[in-house]
Amino acid sequence: MGRSFILPAVGLAAIVACTGVRAQVAGSTTIGVAVATVEVIASGWSARRQILGKSVFNENSEQVGRIEDLIIAPDTAVSFVIVGAGGFVGVKRHHVAIPVEQLTERDGLFVLPGATKAAIKALPNFEYAQ
Repeated sequence: MGRSFILPAVGLAAIVACTGVRAQVAGSTTIGVAVATVEVIASGWSARRQILGKSVFNENSEQVGRIEDLIIAPDTAVSFVIVGAGGFVGVKRHHVAIPVEQLTERDGLFVLPGATKAAIKALPNFEYAQ
C-alpha cells in the first residue's frame, strides 16, 4: 500500500517540476482578465478577510452591529451591507440592509453615523428572496 502511493506522488512531483506549475498569487495571474483588472483586484478588499464579520460602530465608537453579508448588484457593485444586531451568538439576530454609501471606514473600523442598536433593531428585518 505504501509503494503504490509513493510512486504516483513522485510522478506528480516530476510533472509539476517539469511544467513549471505554480500557485496563483493575487495580482500576478493574467489568465482570463486584463492586466489592469488584476491590478484593481490586487489593490481591492477581500470580503472574507476585511469586511464580513467585522463590527459596525457609530461616530461615538459604540458597536451597533456586525457585517453579516454583502449584496452585489448586477453591475458588480456592492450595493448593500447586511448588518446583524442583537441576539446572542447570532441566534435571533436582527438583520437589516444598509446602503453601502452610508458606511464609512475610519482607522480600520466601519462607521455608520447616527446609528444605535435600538435604531437598527427598529428597521425592518431583511429577508433573502427565495
